[in-house]
Formats: sequence, C-alpha cells, structure tokens
Amino acid sequence: MSGSAGLSSGPVGPSRASERMSEEPRKGLFRRKPKDPNKKPGRLAQMRQVYDLAAKHNKATPWLLAAAVVGFTLLGLLAGLVFGGAVFTTILGLMVGLLLGMFMLGRFAETAAFAQMEGQPGAFGAVLNTARRGYLMDEKPIAIDPKSRDLVFRSTGRSGVVLLSEGPKARSAKLLAKEKKRHERILPNVPVHTLQGGSEDGQLQMKQVVSTVHKLPRKLNRAEVLAVRNRLSALGTQGTRPPIPKGIDPNKARPNHKAMRGR
Repeated sequence: MSGSAGLSSGPVGPSRASERMSEEPRKGLFRRKPKDPNKKPGRLAQMRQVYDLAAKHNKATPWLLAAAVVGFTLLGLLAGLVFGGAVFTTILGLMVGLLLGMFMLGRFAETAAFAQMEGQPGAFGAVLNTARRGYLMDEKPIAIDPKSRDLVFRSTGRSGVVLLSEGPKARSAKLLAKEKKRHERILPNVPVHTLQGGSEDGQLQMKQVVSTVHKLPRKLNRAEVLAVRNRLSALGTQGTRPPIPKGIDPNKARPNHKAMRGR
C-alpha cells in the first residue's frame, strides 16, 4: 500500500511544478514588461495628444500643417533647381517646414487649451504656472474672497513677486491691492507687481499673461529669489494662516497687568 501510494504521489509533484511555471511570467531577454499605469506617455504619445487637442478646436489644423511642410519643401526644391544643390535645399526646406509646423501646432494647442479653460475657476492660475522661465508659483491661491470667490495667485521670479487676480476688474482690484500692501510690508525691498486677469478693458487675457510676466524687468538674482520664496513660504497664505478672533484687534491689544500680578 505504501509503495503504491508513493508511486501514485510521484507524478503529482512535477505536474504542480509545471503549473506553477506556467503561471509565473517567463524570465528572458524577449519577455515583455507589464505596462505601468502611472507611467507618463512618451514623446510621440504627447505629440498625438497635442495634435488631437489642436485639431478638435481648429478643423483646419491638418491642412495648415501640411501647407507649411509641403510649401517650404517645394520652395527649397525650386531654390535648388535655380541656384543648384537641389537635394540639399529640398532637405533644408523640409526641415524648415517641420519646424514651422511644430511652432504652429504649439500655438494652436495653446489656443485650444485656453478656450477649454475659459470661465473655469483657477484658469488664470494654471496659465501663470506655465511661466517657467525662472518663476516659482504657489500651488494654491494666496487669497480668496469668500463671497465673490475672486482669487489672487502669486509667482516669484527674477522680477520680484507677481500677483495675478482673477475676477471682475473693480471687485478684484480691492483684494489685489490688499495683498500688494501685505507683501510690500513683509518684503520692503522686493518689487511687487500686480496684474489683473479677465475679459474686461485693462485686464489681461489668458494668452497675454505669460508674455507680460516675462517682459517685467529683472531685479533679483537666483539666490535672492530663493530667499524671497522661503520667506513667503514661512509666512503662509490666507488658507494656511489662522483666523483672527472676532472683536480682537491684535495691534491694539494690551496686557492685563492685574491678572499678571495675580490680582
């Protein structure tokens, strides 16, 4: 009985082992790695997303891109036939056309993105965040009007502190002026620039925000920018500062000397 049991149990082990091997992924040179869902899309996938966004907003995008590439390629070929070196000039025209097409695609995608964000809360903050040339922006608004929901965003760079409001011109101007005074009191030697974002006269449209910020005169070096940034981070924002109790003015508060003497 024991022998028969041993014989019958013999093939069970290898079969189970084979099942495990079939379940486990094969290890080898040509084994495909599982896709990471958190992995960022590649360069080609990003270009495809940009093209889809631009083409969805502007139906003429593919025709304009094709016209740029084909037009400069033909222009290079024509120049080569006239002056010689047709192969070189054709390739040069193709490269110029591709560069122009990439530039046009970026502009079309930017316009489409602005059109999608139009009217959404925090849209101007998202646009200000694209000013990457030496600027560091706070992730959240530094000031919010609880009644009107007007916002003020802040970015720190070589030009100093940039405050950008979002809301109607007359209403958001008060909140913007209040934040400017607070920053000038905290940073007396640092320039504080105020900008208003919106669709009214005197306000910046989304496509004008980044160019306006980059045109501001540079007054600080990198070390000073980091020092200002650390100073502002330590002070916090309206959302992180503790509220002041009603009925108490901390600037006029006086200590109770009788209570301090134990009377």
